[in-house]
Amino acid sequence: MSRIITLSEFILDRQHEFPHATGELSRILGAIELASKVVSREVNKAGLAEDILGAMGSENVQGEQQQKLDVVANELFMNAMKGQGEVAGVASEEDEHYVVFETDRAKQGNYIVTMDPLDGSSNIDVNVSIGTIFSIYRRVSTGALKPEDFLQPGTAQVAAGYVVYGSSTMLVYTTGHGVNGFTLDPSIGTFCLSHPDMRTPEQGKIFSVNEGNYNDFSEGVRTYIDACKERRYSARYIGSLVADFHRNLLKGGIYIYPGTTKAPQGKLRLLYEGNPLAFIAEQAGGMATDGSQRILEIQPEQLHQRCPLFIGSKAMVEEAAKA
Repeated sequence: MSRIITLSEFILDRQHEFPHATGELSRILGAIELASKVVSREVNKAGLAEDILGAMGSENVQGEQQQKLDVVANELFMNAMKGQGEVAGVASEEDEHYVVFETDRAKQGNYIVTMDPLDGSSNIDVNVSIGTIFSIYRRVSTGALKPEDFLQPGTAQVAAGYVVYGSSTMLVYTTGHGVNGFTLDPSIGTFCLSHPDMRTPEQGKIFSVNEGNYNDFSEGVRTYIDACKERRYSARYIGSLVADFHRNLLKGGIYIYPGTTKAPQGKLRLLYEGNPLAFIAEQAGGMATDGSQRILEIQPEQLHQRCPLFIGSKAMVEEAAKA
């Protein structure tokens, strides 16, 4: 029987790969691990605990209906990051402004975190897989946090990952040295290495897109979708970005959320969704563009900036970008 490798052991073993390795990044990843376990527990209680099920009756900064678990997850991850002196501040999809941690230790933090604490939360009430997405950057300023600490291109990420809460809870992350996946063993409450050195097929047979918006897509996007249908590719669209991306990462495929006539820049956020997933996709042998430019090379100008997204198997993304 092969030895079980826990996430904590793996992080410590790979600590030498981290830029400026001093244990700081290891502790941040450990905090994310802990928060994701608690969120997983809360998600699994969603059908039983009425106080965490359904909508809050308010909208977040994106103009989206906040679910009760959106708020719970945001608070859990915020508290986990605040407890780390290494994290100076966090930008969350749920908050209009980035949050600065005003503690004596955190003022010296060398890192900032951007996150979508609960992606796909509108699917909570119908028991569909949802997830968490995160990015970690080193600060570029000294003293008080500044906007430029958060408005860094994706190429500056030192780590990125996601957690998918589905039939099992799985955490996938990269520090720029490949992609590894860990599955939560609920019997011992520990993430264990289950998917080492993840690689996505260069060519897949799955396309994921909301075809309800077909008539609002550009001619090129419609042409590519039609080509996928002619080849008898499988249409798979869950509506939770993490879940769709995770499936395509493993099996090969492309996820498309293009701009439309109503939303030319699409609806996905560059900092919270585009950059972290693009980092993972590239590290796994895949590709991510906005239809013309590499996602990781886009220079953010706003905290909640949106971008079109074509991500997945390299050959498929290249073809879609040419359409």
